[in-house]
Amino acid sequence: MQLRLIVGSFAAAATLVAIAGCRHLPPSKPASEWTPEEARGAQVFQHSCARCHYPTTTQGKQGPGLQAITKVPTMPSGAPPTDERLTAAILRGRGMMPAAELDDDQLRDLLAYIHTL
Repeated sequence: MQLRLIVGSFAAAATLVAIAGCRHLPPSKPASEWTPEEARGAQVFQHSCARCHYPTTTQGKQGPGLQAITKVPTMPSGAPPTDERLTAAILRGRGMMPAAELDDDQLRDLLAYIHTL
């Protein structure tokens, strides 16, 4: 009986922690409201990033989902989501993520799009 109470208490505590850990993330900007730069960035994302990242969920694919990546205090790596850090990860790669070969315009557009997520 006491073991059942301990196990039940542990399960209840774990459930509360899981619920408290869930956070509501802001929705992505609708495509109908994108600027031309953001729309071009979405095309860059589809070509260079979509095979490994979902744009509108935090669910992982081969890499982490990117919903609200610029609106949270830290990225999955633990670093703050500044444009400088995003640029470094995109252009140099990180861990299993390969470097992307983008020109300055493509990078600017991609960053604009990422800010819509």
